[in-house]
Amino acid sequence: MSQTLKQKFFSEVRFFLGLFSFLLAMMTLVWGHFKIPSESMLPTLEVGDHLYVSKFAYGYSRHSLPFMLHKLPLPDGQIFSRSPKRGDVVVFRNPKNGIIMIKRVVGLPGDQVQVIGGKLHLNGAVIQRTPVTNYIYREHRGRAVGVDVYSETLPGEEKNHLIYEQNDQKYLDNTELFDIPEGHFFFMGDNRDNSTDSRAVEGPGMVPQDHLIGRADLLMFSFKRCKEEADMRCPETPRFAKGL
Repeated sequence: MSQTLKQKFFSEVRFFLGLFSFLLAMMTLVWGHFKIPSESMLPTLEVGDHLYVSKFAYGYSRHSLPFMLHKLPLPDGQIFSRSPKRGDVVVFRNPKNGIIMIKRVVGLPGDQVQVIGGKLHLNGAVIQRTPVTNYIYREHRGRAVGVDVYSETLPGEEKNHLIYEQNDQKYLDNTELFDIPEGHFFFMGDNRDNSTDSRAVEGPGMVPQDHLIGRADLLMFSFKRCKEEADMRCPETPRFAKGL
């Protein structure tokens, strides 16, 4: 290989190494891109939604690293740690199986959480929900599901959010009383009867602070199409730049 070709080769290598380092830093420290795979956060998030996630919202740990770099032998813990607020929609790593999940924070350290008859109870007080509407929608796997839609506001939450309930006697509509330990958080999906969350035995349990990846701030885009059917709810598409 001639000297000129060697110089050109190493110049290209340096460029791509620099570009990779820049993207790695941005995806670790500033933002992350995640795609919604299931209906657990309906109606807030639809299957196929692409999200902007603020990585600096809660601090950094090895779980902030993209690609599979969290498996490196790095210490546990978090730097620049900040706690989420009730109502935040958070991307986190399931401490039981390592899968990345997205749910809403309903319980903070020291809180007591319980669901009784489908209604969320926080520190002994029922969280009121206001009926909005009801309809049928089709899951991305094909099943038609009827739901009641409610508006709910958690203590300290700046604005209300919507939740789905199929009925108030499903598997996770009556739970034990959960005491949330220091440094942990309790998560639930907005689609209350279709969410494997902190209520479920097979769910993530109470999630440690250092497993939080970031706060979902913006729905960037979604191109997933919904087939129009009579008497079926179909979300608007495409959707762009919607704040959460």
